[in-house]
Parts: sequence; structure tokens; C-alpha cells
Amino acid sequence: MSAPLDEQYFTWLYSQVASLKAKSLNKTYFTLLNQLYRKEFFWFVPNDDNRVEDGRYLRPEFLASANIDDPDEEWLYLGCSMLEMLIGLSRRFKFEAGGLTSNWFWHLMENINLAEFTDANPGTVYEIDETLNTIIWRQYKADGTGGLFPLDNPKDDQRKVELWYQLNAYINEQNYR
Repeated sequence: MSAPLDEQYFTWLYSQVASLKAKSLNKTYFTLLNQLYRKEFFWFVPNDDNRVEDGRYLRPEFLASANIDDPDEEWLYLGCSMLEMLIGLSRRFKFEAGGLTSNWFWHLMENINLAEFTDANPGTVYEIDETLNTIIWRQYKADGTGGLFPLDNPKDDQRKVELWYQLNAYINEQNYR
């Protein structure tokens, strides 16, 4: 019998940004990524619903790769997890700036100080949850510090700017193009 759909999907998501073959707990991130997977991304800034759709778009891709033809329809339309949103956003980063999705994902994790939380050093549920809440509820600084895209010279309060425009301002400021 195969693992339940949710477990298979999490493993697939994990493989998009981290190695399933890593042997050292210093190089695995199951605890962190599982917490990101369990945390729903909410949007309230106009057009950030597009980031939800980017995350949800991963589901049919997974189903096709796993040869699953008849999933529970409700599963396809569940809320978007932080992990899904961040992978989808990292794919957009890759499209705009080149490179690898996994590298951009970990770049974002570094920007929000979560990259250090390996399975050998998992941090606390509280620490990670507080960081995720800061992102979701836009509790970072106006220049984006504490968020995914800190800027040196923002033109607008980043807490009010959709993530797509934050990403592009960040790319432009960092000269990743």
C-alpha cells in the first residue's frame, strides 16, 4: 500500500527544494518544511491571490508525476500552504532571474532567517511560526526587512505591495537579471 496522498505530496514538494538522499541531519529540513507545509498562506494585499494559485498549481504537476488519475477533488482546492506558495514564488524568481528554483527557495529562507533550521538544529515551532506570521500578516518593516524581499531603497511601503512587485523590485535592486 502506498503512503497517503498528503504524505506523497509533501515528499514531492520536499524534493523540489531539498535532497531526499541527504544522510546528515545538518543537511535535511523535514521539520522546517513540514511546518511550512502545515501553515496556510493567507493573502489580503490585492493580487497576492496569484501566489496562492502558483502554489496550488503544483498539485496537478505532482499528480501527473505520480501517475495519480483520480484525486479527491476537495484536496485540489484546499488552502495554499506556505511551502507551496514559497516554491511557486521561487519558480517565479527563477523565471525572472534565472538559476534554480531550489537556490531561490533557500535564498528566501535566508532572507527570513529560517535556512539555519536543519533537522540537527530545528529551532522551535514558535520561532518558525512567528516568522511565518510576520510574512503572512505583513508585520515586517516598511523597507521589507523581516520579509522575503528586503530593499535598500524601496519606493513604497512593502507591507502594502503585492509579492510579485516586491520580487521584481528586489531583483532589480540586487541586479539578478
